[in-house]
Amino acid sequence: MIKKFFKSTFVACATISLMLVSCGETYQANYEVIPLPKEITPVEKGSFKLSESTVIYCPAEDAAMEKNAQLLAQYIEQSTGMKLQITNQLSSNAIVLFAQLENENPEAYTLTVSSDEIVINGASAAGCFYGIQTLRKSLPVAEKASSVEMPAVEIADAPRFSYRGAHFDVSRHFFTVDEVKCFIDMLALHNINRLHWHLTDDQGWRIEIKKYPRLAEVGGYRPETVIGRNTGRYDGTPHQGFYTQDEIRDVIAYAAERHITIVPEIDLPGHMQAALAGYPEFGCTGGPYKVWQDWGVSDNVLCAGNDATMQFIKDVLNEVVDLFPSEYIHVGGDECPKDQWKKCPKCQQRIRKEGLRADKKHTAEERLQSYVISFAERVLNERGRKMIGWDEVLEGGLAPNATVMSWRG
Repeated sequence: MIKKFFKSTFVACATISLMLVSCGETYQANYEVIPLPKEITPVEKGSFKLSESTVIYCPAEDAAMEKNAQLLAQYIEQSTGMKLQITNQLSSNAIVLFAQLENENPEAYTLTVSSDEIVINGASAAGCFYGIQTLRKSLPVAEKASSVEMPAVEIADAPRFSYRGAHFDVSRHFFTVDEVKCFIDMLALHNINRLHWHLTDDQGWRIEIKKYPRLAEVGGYRPETVIGRNTGRYDGTPHQGFYTQDEIRDVIAYAAERHITIVPEIDLPGHMQAALAGYPEFGCTGGPYKVWQDWGVSDNVLCAGNDATMQFIKDVLNEVVDLFPSEYIHVGGDECPKDQWKKCPKCQQRIRKEGLRADKKHTAEERLQSYVISFAERVLNERGRKMIGWDEVLEGGLAPNATVMSWRG
């Protein structure tokens, strides 16, 4: 069912502002695509005839632009059935790809169609890629088209926002590598350049951590799932899955070829019941715990008073940094219940030791959460990375260099 959803959604996305047509005829392009380019200037005379004799030019010895050309050829074949050759020699009857546009926005591009050629010029390889997306979406979707008439036009475009992201939660419900890649393809179609990959939560741990194998082996499996919103009825269907580190590297590379940066989220110190199922010694009660089968937020959180827990956080984040090249690493920090910290002798000892006093704005336990988040930030900063957290990281005082992602207001 999930695969059918993705396939049907992808086809629907690909046909936005396009007309589904029959095969073996000549069709006309339509530049009114989503997102709509900033400037579309029709040229009075002329058009370009796209056919199987058209070639795609890209500069030699430029891996990023070579990949752009390969993707463009793939997109044209998917839409029209035409198979275009790629060349490093400039010629007429060509789609010409450059990354030489002078523009302060590195993702800007121009797309110029004349009777002789189509030129996509980006301020970077990413800018050229977004020009390719505009060209791709302007094509009709045909099982087999003999040619496509491309009216002469001058298009100039640049994204309004430098960070354009989509959140993908695989922790509650697992998606296969192929399904993640399909989602990445949909993001690329819509000029999205960040994938926020939510990999861990109470209901599932989806990333292999070499030092702690039970995180995925135990935390990646739950025997059943609640039906509805904690109705007390369960579906009786096991749900499991996690990504090996090799699979994660493969997905990262796939996204990077489409100029998408993956920002991983490892949620802490709350949303950790799946992790505690594999390593109960890092919780306040010692368990036993099981991967949560219910909707919502578990009260079982990491024990902030346990030195071994802090080492666990450091070890996990270091492996995450080793995998993901993203400048930012997301540590969640949201929806962390404090009830167990109030009762936990180790957590209360930590509060006293660190002088985490309550005031009119924050409880001592909220200060303890800030202590944990600040520790995670130092780990990431030492590795040259920046931390993002949900807006609850403001509770107890903001970590010195943190970026806040607001989801509540």
